Amino acid sequence: MSMTTTSLQSALNSLPNGAPENVVRKCFAPQFLEALGFQTQEVYPEYSTGNGESVDEAARKTVGDDIFLYTKSNPYLLIEWKGRNINLSNNSAQYQNAVRQIKRYLLAPDCKTAQWGIIVNSCHIQLFRKHGKVVYPATQCIPLNNENIDETVASIRKKIETPTKALTVALYNNKGGVGKTTTTVNLAAILAFLGKKVLAIDFDPNQQDLTSALGIPLSDGIVYKALTERDTELQSAIHHYKFPLKRGELRFDIIPADRNFATAGDIIFDPFSRRNILHRKLEFARQEYDYILIDSPPNWRTFSKLAVFAADVVLIPTKHNNLFSLENAATAIKKFIPEIQAEKADGSPVALPVFFNGEKITQPQLATAQKEIHSILQTSKGEGFNLVPYFFPKYTPATKDLHILQVPSYAIIAGAAFSRTPAVYRDRSAHEYYKNLAKEYFLQ
Repeated sequence: MSMTTTSLQSALNSLPNGAPENVVRKCFAPQFLEALGFQTQEVYPEYSTGNGESVDEAARKTVGDDIFLYTKSNPYLLIEWKGRNINLSNNSAQYQNAVRQIKRYLLAPDCKTAQWGIIVNSCHIQLFRKHGKVVYPATQCIPLNNENIDETVASIRKKIETPTKALTVALYNNKGGVGKTTTTVNLAAILAFLGKKVLAIDFDPNQQDLTSALGIPLSDGIVYKALTERDTELQSAIHHYKFPLKRGELRFDIIPADRNFATAGDIIFDPFSRRNILHRKLEFARQEYDYILIDSPPNWRTFSKLAVFAADVVLIPTKHNNLFSLENAATAIKKFIPEIQAEKADGSPVALPVFFNGEKITQPQLATAQKEIHSILQTSKGEGFNLVPYFFPKYTPATKDLHILQVPSYAIIAGAAFSRTPAVYRDRSAHEYYKNLAKEYFLQ
């Protein structure tokens, strides 16, 4: 640390232990906002979110004559302050409340343009990113002290000022046969239909179903080289899938499976030094696409780990009539995803709520599935995991809403693969199902 004390360090040192929120805001917020690059006129206190609540501060850089303090339009960053008497250490009850709060504000009607949220009490800080309807951690929950405060705030400022464009989604369940590939293909197709730029990646080296379903040739060593050699880039492996319309065409991009991986297997990757290889090689795509969808194999070995490491969020298809798909979803949320979070150390990836992918569900079948899920939730609670938000995202003690999104008519959708055309481009029902899926999870 330098001999001179910075303004952030000085502000931090001025705070008494257990300082309440008003003291933290008065003594620390001005220096903090300045270090993030915001001037006084670019910050609006007690900003109304439009759902009857106010966030402590909203901020946006001045654009021409549009000064945020006066126009209050299009907030970019939301900040929720807490006192030092509030425990924001990871996984405390008060931390969980603060996370729910900032997510609620980011998704509120008057905050649609907000892309970032921060919870901070000067002892801990965490940055969240919003992409459409998805809010996920952009940093871990970081303890603040004199030694790291300048570096930490500078790194948060850099993230806020240079956001990536894409949301990267790994489709994963340790159980096979739950429709990961069908979901990837049709989600890519419907997002493209809705005007998004999409890259879908076939990262299942043995099945190669996504590549086959779209009638695209296997990669003849290009993907293999890109992931095993420093100087080969993934861009050269991209194929364009085009669906002709009366006027123009619909298109999204594919990185196909590579025939070399099927024979090489997991052994080509050093399990420790190369876990981030797909993540690094997708750097170009994160600036170019709106969505990157990775179809992962049904196991927890190298290719699945690479896919989940590369992701911001993990989407987990399940089947209502397959207990193992539900149990494996719970295992992924409790064990596999945290394993990657610990290695990646930026707070991501996080699991999205599960959905039922398959045949139409009768009321008795739904009751049976809910009973099994309840059993999984009780077991997990005993292990210290609250899985309710992942299985019943709309549940509150007041509403007791057990809604789980369903994508039915699986046979029609899977059968579309024979025509090498996504079902959403051929079948009206499939089109609506996947539009609902996109809107439920991703589109604001």
